[in-house]
Amino acid sequence: MSNLEIISRRPAGTPKAPPLLFVHGAFSGAWIWDAKFLPWFAERGWEAHAVSLRGHGGSEGRDRLHGFGIADYVEDVLEAADRLSAPPLLIGHSMGGMVVQRALAKRRFPGGVLMASAPPHGLWSSTMGLAWRSPYVFQQMAMLTSFGEKAIDPAAIRRAMFSDAMPAAEAARYEPYLQEESRRVLMDIGGWIPFPVLPPRETPVLVMGAAEDMLFPHAEVVATAMALGTQPVFMPGMGHAMMLERDWQAVAERIESWILATVAPVEPAPEAV
Repeated sequence: MSNLEIISRRPAGTPKAPPLLFVHGAFSGAWIWDAKFLPWFAERGWEAHAVSLRGHGGSEGRDRLHGFGIADYVEDVLEAADRLSAPPLLIGHSMGGMVVQRALAKRRFPGGVLMASAPPHGLWSSTMGLAWRSPYVFQQMAMLTSFGEKAIDPAAIRRAMFSDAMPAAEAARYEPYLQEESRRVLMDIGGWIPFPVLPPRETPVLVMGAAEDMLFPHAEVVATAMALGTQPVFMPGMGHAMMLERDWQAVAERIESWILATVAPVEPAPEAV
């Protein structure tokens, strides 16, 4: 897709390697990374980029949103990566974590970070768990999917996205940016996937959970880490939208320390068939 929105923040001097490409979750766009993460990583010397998947943010396709599938979003990430100075490390949140998992399986990248990510096996268990834990929040998330941001109770969405420590006034700043999500994508990843698409075991992946995440709680994060052959890291006091939370900088620092300790630059390699 030619008209993809990519928000880029670059450091003043020579950037560290590799570049970073951030992938947003459902109902969102690249803006969610630019609020805090992109400027922070650029100030620390990283080339930081965030892509709005087709139909999101400033990317084209909003009028055709419900016709897009998860494979289209993976294609967008690969196209965005091709526009950067070198193969980037991929960082995905929520649904974007599922997109990153599939992009890592399709092409060689330096590594990946999954933040409060949808698990490889799909959304069935987490969705049914949400319906049990908080029926009203479950109902409001379904309303957001079906009717868009104007049909929902903002307080319920705040409960889904943030911890109790997040000031309500600050959380409200982001509500106008919410949007519908592709119903086809949610169907693509909604059920139990018998043979989930997994990155190669040699690809380093950091799996991060938010200790107070209502959407992907502890068991879902542990299952994701087990499937990828690693151990999860849980951020205390955090809700689902870790990049916007009150203590977001602790999350950014944890990601940066892992990149510096784990990931070395790699040469480009051809796409897997």
